Amino acid sequence: MKLINVLRWFHTQKLPELLQMILNVCLFVMALVLSVFLIGETWFIVNQAFFSSESVSSYFSLADELLVFFLYFEFIALIVKYFKSNFHFPLHYFIYIGITAIIRLIIVDHDDAVHTFWWTLAILVLVGALFIVGRTQDKQE
Repeated sequence: MKLINVLRWFHTQKLPELLQMILNVCLFVMALVLSVFLIGETWFIVNQAFFSSESVSSYFSLADELLVFFLYFEFIALIVKYFKSNFHFPLHYFIYIGITAIIRLIIVDHDDAVHTFWWTLAILVLVGALFIVGRTQDKQE
């Protein structure tokens, strides 16, 4: 009976704290890795924008790299917000990341008009979800 009480105490008290600590360490390591990638992406963009002598096709490549830069930036901002908001991920940050990712996809793969149309509808749905999330948060506050 005593063993059951000890296991119950561990399950309700220490296990969630241990899992939270593991999650926090992993997110911190992920933020460091993403920061290294962000710095590398910044270096690549600066080199391509100022020191490259490629043709107009490089503009699409530059736009693609800029959106990848913003994806890294948004993920790092999401992790920072997680730590600042008492271990909570705000939903609207995920929606921003989704919109940015779809815009990048449209810029990179815009050959088929029907696919581009469906991706723009997906962006419209995400903007609608962002509006709903914003209104819900206003009512809760």
